[in-house]
Amino acid sequence: MPAQPTHSLAVQGHGGNPRYVIQNYLDGLPELGDLSLIRGNAPASVKRLVKNVFDAYGVGKAGCFASSVGESVRLVEVSAKGYRQPLGPVEPKERVEASTVAEVVISPEMLNRAGILHGGCIAYLIDICCATPLVVLGHVQGKNGLGVTQNMNISYHAPVSLGATIEIVSHSVAMGSRVMNSRCEVIEKGSGRIIASGTLNKMQPREEDSTQKVRL
Repeated sequence: MPAQPTHSLAVQGHGGNPRYVIQNYLDGLPELGDLSLIRGNAPASVKRLVKNVFDAYGVGKAGCFASSVGESVRLVEVSAKGYRQPLGPVEPKERVEASTVAEVVISPEMLNRAGILHGGCIAYLIDICCATPLVVLGHVQGKNGLGVTQNMNISYHAPVSLGATIEIVSHSVAMGSRVMNSRCEVIEKGSGRIIASGTLNKMQPREEDSTQKVRL
């Protein structure tokens, strides 16, 4: 039997109910970036987990869709409230809410013809950033926090122009057996103006897809 992909999600049926097992989805991920630049109360190991997954599955390698935009995003905070140390793959006794903050400076390639941040670029940023607190929540609950995007709802509130710095502030909402949810706000740093807000639903692959590569 040929070897399975290094980063894969095996789906196994048991008693009629699918069981999702992560297989080496972290193996071989490059450890890039200085964790000292990431604030928040999450342990360094969890910050490293989120950073590695974001770089590998969210941004991807050079040449992937919008990778140059993704590479300009800086993860600046990873936190979780409601958990008790050590933060690990255990079922918490109280509700855990994970949150992350990412920053990016608006560059020319992110603009539309009117000279403001393109709505499609905002959607891309929400897709890759709003998923990060789910990685933390999945780690806490001993589940796979990756999955694939099922649905996004985005509201656009105000324009933002070249050179501005925006923050993507994301929070986990819930994580079920297959579906997980998060929300975020895109805020102009300094002024505090809300540029956009959104919700993200992600899901695990279908049971018959016995091995699936997953993306953030």
